[in-house]
Amino acid sequence: MNTIVAPSNTITMSSREIAELTGKQHKDVIRDVRVMCKALTDDGADLRHLHEIKDGRGYTAEFHLDRILTETLLTGYSIPLRHRVVTRLSELENVSRQVVTVPQTLPEALRLAADLADQNGELQRVISKQAPKVAAINRLAAAGGAICITDAAKQLGLQPARLFAWLEQHRWIFRRHGCKRWVAYQPRITSGHMTHKVTALKPDPETGIERAAFDPMVTPKGLTRLAELLQEAA
Repeated sequence: MNTIVAPSNTITMSSREIAELTGKQHKDVIRDVRVMCKALTDDGADLRHLHEIKDGRGYTAEFHLDRILTETLLTGYSIPLRHRVVTRLSELENVSRQVVTVPQTLPEALRLAADLADQNGELQRVISKQAPKVAAINRLAAAGGAICITDAAKQLGLQPARLFAWLEQHRWIFRRHGCKRWVAYQPRITSGHMTHKVTALKPDPETGIERAAFDPMVTPKGLTRLAELLQEAA
């Protein structure tokens, strides 16, 4: 059986995905891309793999960058942020490399058909196993309304402590210095993945000032995104 390695297309990453991976606001990533573009243009660099996508009003919707430009952009970011994006680029490259086997004889063709049938059967079993969980998440997402992180963990089949740790590690939530309460990062609120539940507290006994507590909540959109990210990680 001959093996043919299919040529890979140029791997690109959008400015929106870079913003998602780094926890930055998309408008700030757009600004960083423009600054980089100007510096490279002044230096005579080749920018043919930088594509600007505009919306119906003529404004920049996003940029698409190849690997070299993406890594160049990241030089101004912190090491953990660079690591996240470079890891994602490697994943995209692995997906783009496809190996195609061409059977040369009838036995090889029959064996390939049998292997594909086995793979298809295994895929169907995985889909059947995941279907109830996916359906539950879809129903919750369609119903509307945010839920607390503990309930989100139940929907995702995780221990709450594990989900809290994951959200903190991936810059969804954080604690302010000297405070025990969790707070959602503003980019996650802006993207519609999280929100805050505001609870009125008793006024301060000394000053009489009204007080309130802010509890981070996962929106239906955020729950769907978490399910996708955790499935990719698994």
